[in-house]
Amino acid sequence: MLVLPPFPGRPTGAVPHVSDIAFKKHEAAYLSGLVLAVVGAVFFSGKAIVAKLLYRHGIDAVTLIALRMLLSAPVFIGVAVWTWRQAPRLGAADLLRIGVLGLLGYYASSMLDFLGLQYVSAGLERLVLFLTPSFVLLIGFLAYRRVVSRWQWLSLACAYGGIVLVFWHDLKVGGSNVALGSALVLGAALSYALYLLLSGELLARVGTLRLVALAMTSSSVAGLIQYAVLRPFPTLFQQSAAVWQLSLVNAALCTVVPVFMTMIAVGRIGAGLASQAGMIGPVSTLFLGWWLLGEPITQLQLAGTALVLGGIFLLTTRKAPRAVVATEPSQAV
Repeated sequence: MLVLPPFPGRPTGAVPHVSDIAFKKHEAAYLSGLVLAVVGAVFFSGKAIVAKLLYRHGIDAVTLIALRMLLSAPVFIGVAVWTWRQAPRLGAADLLRIGVLGLLGYYASSMLDFLGLQYVSAGLERLVLFLTPSFVLLIGFLAYRRVVSRWQWLSLACAYGGIVLVFWHDLKVGGSNVALGSALVLGAALSYALYLLLSGELLARVGTLRLVALAMTSSSVAGLIQYAVLRPFPTLFQQSAAVWQLSLVNAALCTVVPVFMTMIAVGRIGAGLASQAGMIGPVSTLFLGWWLLGEPITQLQLAGTALVLGGIFLLTTRKAPRAVVATEPSQAV
């Protein structure tokens, strides 16, 4: 069960009626921020469900990601243009670095994720992706010699133990392809963890909104180029009405809308609390998969999910790496 800290107490020491007005505004912002963080996490988690439904219409991962990028790109391009004149001005080196980060954090991770979803359940996919903060911690430990406390090692053991339980369940149900799918999704989480680590300094200087918009634009171009290289490009527009409808849901409700909802939530309640509220994502994926896809929910899955959520909760409440906290809004893998 998700446990959130209580709302900060009523401010004191001010003129009564002024204090009441300020308190009510602060309370409204706090509560609305929580709602946005939770709903944004649910929308993000719905991406796996929509992808599974699209696969039932016979399209592959290359087509899926191209349609997602095609339909979401106009929004991110518009935001990139709108924020272009903000300080500091971006040079060629900045744009090149942002472009590379976009390819790593959004294009590569999304491609690996959608490929993996062809073989694993939506619940397992979301749980593996949810290990991203732990990958940031481990990479920081191995590459940058950052200190990892005993408590953090315990939280990692708890989270990875949960993944083993869910993986074991899916392996018995889905066969050997589950191992391939899990490896692909693991690659997606690792790719996004590298993006988080490498984007920290640039994010602080450029700003979250502008960085995400430019990085998503870069990944959108890459996704469309990939389709043009691997398929006759006009065939992208020859999809059925059902594929277009689901792709629009994927682009709008599972990409664009939750990105901005989470950004607003972080601005109102902080990245730490928004991250904890986002822990509803794997749970919602598990039950949406059961409801819309007919994926089973077993005691083993519930136990594994509880272990993963518990481990990540312990990790994020014990001074998680700054890179994870700083870039939490851009979780649209």
